[in-house]
Amino acid sequence: MIKTVAQLKRGERGIIKEFADDILPIKLLELGCLPGNEVELLQVAPLKDPIYINVNGSHIAIRRAMAELIDLEIIDNTTFL
Repeated sequence: MIKTVAQLKRGERGIIKEFADDILPIKLLELGCLPGNEVELLQVAPLKDPIYINVNGSHIAIRRAMAELIDLEIIDNTTFL
């Protein structure tokens, strides 16, 4: 299932697949927002912007508009017994 970072629910995780646009701030790339890295939504601010994510151990606050540019493949948290 493909979603953007902005569509994640709290605690949901995904793997960065690609960017919807080729324009991402260099700082986000330096902090680990690269294809193949795992992202988890930690918290959403009271007015829905910014959102707080965990990317490979780094806690980052990003604007919702920027989060909508990052496509993810959702990691299924369901375990089969």
